Amino acid sequence: MSSSLAHRFLFAALLGAAAIAAPPTVAATAGLAHVADAPTCSSANTQVWLGDGEGGGAAGRAYYPLEFSNIGKRTCSLDGYPGVAPLGSSDAQIGRPAGRNTGAHSAVTLAPGATAHALLSIADWGAICTKAVSAYGLQVYPPGQRQARQIGFPFQICAHTSVLITGPVRAGVGIPGYTYS
Repeated sequence: MSSSLAHRFLFAALLGAAAIAAPPTVAATAGLAHVADAPTCSSANTQVWLGDGEGGGAAGRAYYPLEFSNIGKRTCSLDGYPGVAPLGSSDAQIGRPAGRNTGAHSAVTLAPGATAHALLSIADWGAICTKAVSAYGLQVYPPGQRQARQIGFPFQICAHTSVLITGPVRAGVGIPGYTYS
């Protein structure tokens, strides 16, 4: 490989790393309309997915970025907390729905193709109850929507106590291991 070509690959890799390391709020809000100008995202234009890898863990909890992408053709907004509950093998809700990590939140405006996230925390069931129940997925209601999306994701829960906690929707893609304030 020529020296010039090697330098181009190194430069491209550094640019890619810089884009990944940028705080999510910077990339997600650039060039977007004001929140007051954007209607609430509808279920038809919101795709829901679980981000890659664990977003970290602490004190018997694992954190995952729950992603919300605007797949519509117009700018829209999300505000608040997603509704999340564990699903059993028959795709019916089992156990208790997620609690909320309350605090200040504000609307996130999404241009077409943009993504926001909410942090999903899953507690170690053994710290909460004595017998685990197998969940096979998540039922997710994006903020302000009444149509749930299902995500296949096996984990263990308690039958009568929630092991799930969600945070509010934040701008940008959730980055595993990134500390959110």
